Amino acid sequence: MDHILSIVLFTPLAGLIVLLFIPGSNALAVKVWANVASFFGFLVSLPLVFQFDRTKDFQFVERADWIPSIGASYHLGIDGLSLLLVMLTTVLGFLSILSSWSAIQERLKEYYAFFLLLQVAMLGVFMSLDFLLFFVFWETVLVPMYFIIAIWGGQRRLYAAIKFMIYTLIGSVLMFLGILTLYFQYYNQYQTYSFDIADLMKANLPAGMAWWVFWAFFLGFAVKVPMFPFHTWLPDAHTEAPTAGSVILASVLLKMGTYGFLRFSLPLLPDTSKNPTVVNIIAILSIIGIVYGALACLMQKDWKKLVAYSSVSHLGFCTLGIFALNPAGIQGSIIQQINHGISTGMLFLIVGIVYERRHTREIAQYGGLLRVMPVFTIVFLFAALSSMGMPPLNGFIGEITILQGAYQMSFNWAFWGAVGIALGAAYLIWLFQRTMLGDISEKNLGLKDLNPRELAVFLPLIAWALWIGLYPNPYFRVLERPTAQIVERVRPGYYAEHHLPNPLTETMAKR
Repeated sequence: MDHILSIVLFTPLAGLIVLLFIPGSNALAVKVWANVASFFGFLVSLPLVFQFDRTKDFQFVERADWIPSIGASYHLGIDGLSLLLVMLTTVLGFLSILSSWSAIQERLKEYYAFFLLLQVAMLGVFMSLDFLLFFVFWETVLVPMYFIIAIWGGQRRLYAAIKFMIYTLIGSVLMFLGILTLYFQYYNQYQTYSFDIADLMKANLPAGMAWWVFWAFFLGFAVKVPMFPFHTWLPDAHTEAPTAGSVILASVLLKMGTYGFLRFSLPLLPDTSKNPTVVNIIAILSIIGIVYGALACLMQKDWKKLVAYSSVSHLGFCTLGIFALNPAGIQGSIIQQINHGISTGMLFLIVGIVYERRHTREIAQYGGLLRVMPVFTIVFLFAALSSMGMPPLNGFIGEITILQGAYQMSFNWAFWGAVGIALGAAYLIWLFQRTMLGDISEKNLGLKDLNPRELAVFLPLIAWALWIGLYPNPYFRVLERPTAQIVERVRPGYYAEHHLPNPLTETMAKR
């Protein structure tokens, strides 16, 4: 299918344009159309899965002149890494909008419009092969997310929204300076302007300049992940955002940072990326994030803030796997990014459901919900087991693969990763016990169990978690080639040195 990426990219935008012509007073029509548009956005992305060829590099490539005078083009394409994140975006985008059916009662038209715009921007980030185009989509994400938090958030929503905007804007400005440095270095060496990522990979930067460009990129991506100590905006944003905003923020937006490391930092700056000082600094920050995030969860009294801090811990695993700089670490990191989107998305949806019923997120206000909400309790238990990495669910596959890659680099990395997993199990079991088991208060006796719409939101995520946990092989196969390209770019000859089959040379031999 020609222009399939553009169709996937702009379907939410087409839905947004139609939404603008629906009267805001007709709440039912606004809700129905927003859900139809988001579901259609998921449907048009399905051909990407069935037509994807894991033996090829970037696929479904589209290119057109955009600003030729400065070397910027409309250049789209996806590989295995992008494919998984695009599908994560279309699935969670639809489920987030579906979960908002009864949660949002005011300014419905504006709310759904911002969500559809956010969907376009997130998809553009994962599809762009032109650095300027990528940056435009990267910045566009900030606008709808800011308003979703600031208008439909909690009591401290303005503080959380401004903090989110300031942190991410500072990181983005520094990242853009790094992009411009690469851009002009490429011009100095080839006498032509280009923002194309494949062109910029040919630029040779002096070691000192490459060092500063790497850290400029690092700040932009680390804030978005968010890595310790750049994480402080996240608990506030998660806690104050409406439920669907928290879901899409955790499930997709945070992956933009880890995607940036994999797509740009490592391939464009391979020598700096494998510098022992750089690797050790990022590994230490990742491990601190893993342990600190888990310990912070154990101290929380707010249910939603606990889930927010769990993201700091889980994303620490992802960055640790990336900078293990080996196939196991990188593949595990990517799969764990998908896993985090599934499991943490479920956990935020769970918090949203009880908040709609009780209008409090204080853990002490709950207890014994198993007696009145048995289906809800089963779903919560499933989400908790998925998040803590219990086999045969999805979290186990990502964590064990990351630990394998981390162990190849350092026993200490693997040890502290295992400590983080144990702490993760501790805070999730503690939360489940405090909220679902024990005596039930009179205030909770009238709570209703999951209705069919709420259950419909969870079922696709439960099925996806089981698929990855029971049969992860398709995901590893899709990731073989992009992982090999990153590893060979950063550590040339890695596969030959370790006597491993190289997916890149194997494919060429078969052809």
